[in-house]
Amino acid sequence: GCLNVSDSFNRTEVKMSQIVMPCHSNHRQELSVGQLLKWMDSTACLSAERHAVSPCVTASMDDIHFEHTISVGQVVNIKAKVNRAFNTSMEVGIQVSCEDLFSDRHWRVCLAYATFVTQRTNTGKKVILKPIVPHTQKEQVEYSVAAERRRVRMVHDDIIKELLSNGSIQQADNLTVGNAVPAERTRVESVELVLPPHANHQVNTFGGQIMAWMVNVATIAASRLCQAHPTLRSIDMFTFRGPSQIGDRLLLRAIVNNAFKNSIEVGVRAEAYHEEGHNRHINSAFMTFEVLDNHGKPCTLPRIRPEPLEGERRFQEAIARKKIRLDRKYIISRKQSEVPLSVPWDPTNQVYLSYNNVSALKMLAARNNWRLSSEKDKVRLYTLEQKSMLSFRVESEVDVPAHRAFCLLAELGNRPSWDRHYQKCELIHRVDDDDFLYRSPTSASQGEGILQDFILLASKRKPCGSGDPYVIALRSVSLPTHPPTEGYNRGEVLCAGFTILETKNNIYYNQASPEVLPYISTDIAGLSSSFYHTFCSCSQYLTKNKEQSKPLIQTYLSYVAYTTDLEELAQITLSLIPNFLDHS
Repeated sequence: GCLNVSDSFNRTEVKMSQIVMPCHSNHRQELSVGQLLKWMDSTACLSAERHAVSPCVTASMDDIHFEHTISVGQVVNIKAKVNRAFNTSMEVGIQVSCEDLFSDRHWRVCLAYATFVTQRTNTGKKVILKPIVPHTQKEQVEYSVAAERRRVRMVHDDIIKELLSNGSIQQADNLTVGNAVPAERTRVESVELVLPPHANHQVNTFGGQIMAWMVNVATIAASRLCQAHPTLRSIDMFTFRGPSQIGDRLLLRAIVNNAFKNSIEVGVRAEAYHEEGHNRHINSAFMTFEVLDNHGKPCTLPRIRPEPLEGERRFQEAIARKKIRLDRKYIISRKQSEVPLSVPWDPTNQVYLSYNNVSALKMLAARNNWRLSSEKDKVRLYTLEQKSMLSFRVESEVDVPAHRAFCLLAELGNRPSWDRHYQKCELIHRVDDDDFLYRSPTSASQGEGILQDFILLASKRKPCGSGDPYVIALRSVSLPTHPPTEGYNRGEVLCAGFTILETKNNIYYNQASPEVLPYISTDIAGLSSSFYHTFCSCSQYLTKNKEQSKPLIQTYLSYVAYTTDLEELAQITLSLIPNFLDHS
């Protein structure tokens, strides 16, 4: 293998290429996941240390989904770079792809995000990290969205507790199935002695090495249930609770927590001990396996019968984690155009909906291929076409402090005062300080008797560092307590909101994207006029309510719609999404 440090703007980027040899493979002549995790961890650690200029250790790893396997003779290409540095921790993005040397084919294997922290100095002080300066559009998006991923990590452990405490997990009938496999039969316990080859240059055990050992015992546990060779599909988000060093004995325990129709969840726990002293909890992880038939399709798996008490607790928690995996898969992991509209909202998927809400707006705002369509009195209309989607952005300037503009626009209850198409914005539920649920009925379109309403999740964020925007993001959700209202067509918002960003010149950029327009004209000239008048109304509202004169802000409004061409836009948007428009 070879390691390469990129000469691009991002000096933290590190690349590793390895050819898969038989010693790296499993019984199917495929690269073992444990070996891949070791390579990933090594590459990410070197990237983190390039930025920190000091020794670093793995603190946590987000969910990893393995999309493809890698065969002996193929090449693994790993690229890692620091997306963002917080005070004492860094998010490192890791891309893994595979290369077939004989067919010149390349494909993605997985995308992972790891968090690294610096080791304390000899005097016990923490190393304060210098900030990352993004240079490209892609780096800027990763930098901005990293703050949202950090929010998800911080509440991850609380979500399962909330699911179980609310009683929202249904009791399964596996407990009474006569031919179910006793979970005790799948229990595995193994010990490893940490030697110098297992440690990094700071004599700490590599996080990737610990994960490789954990994958090994988890695979054995899954095999004992299905009596076949399972394929590891995903590893849930996990955190290293403490370090392990050369000379430690690592005790690894694994057991099948639950078996679903086509997948198995295995729980693994790693503890370290020395000749004396208590066992130290190093890490716990949950891994999902499948068994594939000769055609690569998942097989139906045996049921599991959990042990009393602790086993039953793990059994129920596995059901909760499965729900969380589905939430994360369908809300976070998919492309924005694939995310279903009006995902049902509940407290257990709130953090993922909020993440998707904010990150989608940030990604849309960061696109660099907007096309200027028209301009009037420094109000500029931009459009962006992507396959079947058409996006809009309106840009103007108002003499209002950025923070004040954020506070004013975040109060959706005041929207009818500057957008006459909205009857009101009714607060349904205050989720927390940053997220709110609204019902927003609109007035009838000119010449039409059509009334619409929307159930919206509003997510607002203040900057958590220099270069971060203020964000007010909107997207549709569905609530069982608020079914469609008689006399109203239920509209849906895919991506909407404002972002306000302070630049080096003390100019503020404010982006808004309340998605398409029920009151739209079919030509760009008419559309521009509509945007212009409503934007002027919005600007007057902000200026009238400003507290004091500060640097200017620029406000971008971005509108997204599913459409094939502009002539179809008017028909489609009537049934889709709200607007900020005044049809002139």
